Amino acid sequence: MTNGETKPPTSSQASKTISIGLAWCLAWGSDEKPQVDIAVLQQMREALQVGKQVPEKVRSYVEQVQKLDKLDYPKTLEALKTLQADNQTLWNAKIGLAYGGATKIKQYVFEAPKLQDIRGASALLDRINLIDLPAFFHGEESERFEQCQQFPEYCQQVRDDWLELEQNFQGLSQALIPELIIYSTGGNILAFCPVAYVQVLADAIEKRYTHETLIANSCAVGQPFRFLELKFGLLKNPIDQTPWLEWYRENANHYLVEASFGKATENLTNQFKERKSFNELVRQLAVRFNQRRSGDDRFSSERSSRRYPPMFEAHPYGRRDTNEKRSAVRQIDSLPNQPWFSDVEARKRISGQKAKRDNQNTSWYDANTRHWLGWEPGEFQSWVTRYERFLGKHPALSAQYNPQNRQLQENKKEARSLREIGNASQGFVAYIYADGNSMGQYIQTIKTAEAYKAFSEAVSIATEHAVYYALAEHLAPHRLHGLEDPDNKHRNGDWIHPFEILTIGGDDVMLMVPANKALAIAKTLSEQFENLLMAQNSEFSEPQQFSRESLKVIHRYHPANAAKPIACQLSMSAGVLITAQDTPIYYAEDLTNQLLKSAKKHAKKLKKEYGYLGGTIDFLVMKAVTMLSSQVSEFRKSGLEFGERPKLKLYSAPYTLHEIGGLLETAEALKQAEFPRSQLYQIRDLLQRGKRTAMLNYRYFWSRLSNKDAKAELKEKFEDAWCQAKTNDGNLVPWSFVTPTEEERRSPDYVPTYETIWRELIDLYPFIDEVTARSESETSASLEV
Repeated sequence: MTNGETKPPTSSQASKTISIGLAWCLAWGSDEKPQVDIAVLQQMREALQVGKQVPEKVRSYVEQVQKLDKLDYPKTLEALKTLQADNQTLWNAKIGLAYGGATKIKQYVFEAPKLQDIRGASALLDRINLIDLPAFFHGEESERFEQCQQFPEYCQQVRDDWLELEQNFQGLSQALIPELIIYSTGGNILAFCPVAYVQVLADAIEKRYTHETLIANSCAVGQPFRFLELKFGLLKNPIDQTPWLEWYRENANHYLVEASFGKATENLTNQFKERKSFNELVRQLAVRFNQRRSGDDRFSSERSSRRYPPMFEAHPYGRRDTNEKRSAVRQIDSLPNQPWFSDVEARKRISGQKAKRDNQNTSWYDANTRHWLGWEPGEFQSWVTRYERFLGKHPALSAQYNPQNRQLQENKKEARSLREIGNASQGFVAYIYADGNSMGQYIQTIKTAEAYKAFSEAVSIATEHAVYYALAEHLAPHRLHGLEDPDNKHRNGDWIHPFEILTIGGDDVMLMVPANKALAIAKTLSEQFENLLMAQNSEFSEPQQFSRESLKVIHRYHPANAAKPIACQLSMSAGVLITAQDTPIYYAEDLTNQLLKSAKKHAKKLKKEYGYLGGTIDFLVMKAVTMLSSQVSEFRKSGLEFGERPKLKLYSAPYTLHEIGGLLETAEALKQAEFPRSQLYQIRDLLQRGKRTAMLNYRYFWSRLSNKDAKAELKEKFEDAWCQAKTNDGNLVPWSFVTPTEEERRSPDYVPTYETIWRELIDLYPFIDEVTARSESETSASLEV
């Protein structure tokens, strides 16, 4: 790891932190008031942090935590009964576990069409998850919660002015400490708490989302568990009714058992231990979370179904806000177009402005507006602020991103709109939506709370830093020019960060970047995610061995060059949509989400068939909003596939990361070959006339190129790299044969298929000239300076 880079906790650090939290809960007891004086509890906590001896009054509770960790896993039901009889204290002791977070996030974030409101909604959810909820636990006292440490006074305010003043939550903050949080990333929180407060904590989590956003959906559940269950999973009372290893060996192949434990493997004992552990407690809470979210309150009868449901009615004849969603309650004369705001929209707008450090246009949120809303926006730390801090710790990356060392910090210029991002790429922007692969499968193998904590923080850090690496490697500060809109033409000449980070949560990433850098950024993001995970923990690494034939199927571009001796068990796939800057955001988001699902589906197929563990990318270039009015898959099937035997596909997406790199190299070679643009489009149009006609025309136009060096490079980077025949030394340029899987080959409906990357190369052609170099506008602007 590079010096100055935030590191996830080691397994020993995670174990130490969790042990402190468990000892705190045991020493607190089962009542609302602690059975030991709080001062003694704090002394115990401080002693455990520095490795000193704990007070005598609470020493037994620390010993119980240590004893649980040392217990051997019983191999028979009889051994389990004996273990319970020998550890009655651990059997009778209980501890609370709560799980919750926001739901239907996209419905809340993307309900508004304007980027300012979308940005504000995302920032508000991020603040609740990363600052407000950890503030319940005094997160500013722990280095784990960096954003809480940035705003200690605000965290104190959350507890004093909200949590403690709420009648239902009084006393909760005293019962919570930072060590109780297992994770609080990705829009969810999982945390221990004293058993008497488990339902109170769940209610507080739900209400905080509703109190701050008014309409965002949230859900939280909590349940007390026996202390022994933290290591051995759910146990029945009497304990001899618990299905144990003997039962599992007899019923491992039953379909209901497989639904819970997974498909039986050779090592049934290890498979049973993976499920019958702390993992089973988390899965139970996840199930009850989904039940409560759906309105099923059978397991939380002591709580109202969805304790604080959002409800806003709009009068049919009343004035509505600018989104026409809810009744407007105030007009803001100081903003452009004098918009009418509902209280929901006002919160989003001011949150977005504070997150963007837009201090010049926030005067509308004055004392009258604060009184009208009865709400303070609180503190926000923008992702760009975190990005700048990251660059400060990595001088080499900072020099790569900002070689002229322009002082952006002084003005803190950030892109305010998609037009400003598109200004760096001919008026086109790209949406990148990335998500981790195989996360659920890997989580099912985690056995302890300590491992959950370490895994969560490792993934969170790797995801965030991978984004920063990708942005620093492929972007540069951009000088705005040619803006003509009244609301931003005054910003011509300003230097900005030409990107928008909507959210980074867990293993999810949503970015908006200049179109000409989109695929390179997505590729680097996915690669760095794997590299950073393996650098943090060798347990994520796994040897990879592929046969030559398998490599040819996995990677269609120079497969021999893509072999990896070591790969990461976890990878990242991405959907990339390149589109005009004025494309409606809700429409672009939907298409990007479809592309992500397509990429993940491809990754899942390659893993199942060939053991490939790497990332994948699917992309689409949409130059007009009317280009696509249906699902991406339907558009491709109906418009880009034709023929019966063989079937021809005018696209090759999705791609592996290695193939995306090859696609960009081929695009550069195509540009350097100086193909007349009319011929490029003519070859594209002739693809629909059949395989042989397209091959003949490509050969004709290629032979007429005057630049011999360019012809040779195009042959190397396109023909030899993508279009080699499978059974001889020839090639099928501009086609390639799609190798079927064994299952497809055996199917009676199998049809030989050929595909081509030519159409996608033409779609990328307008953005090719700046694939590797810094943008021309940035270069010319630097000469002016």
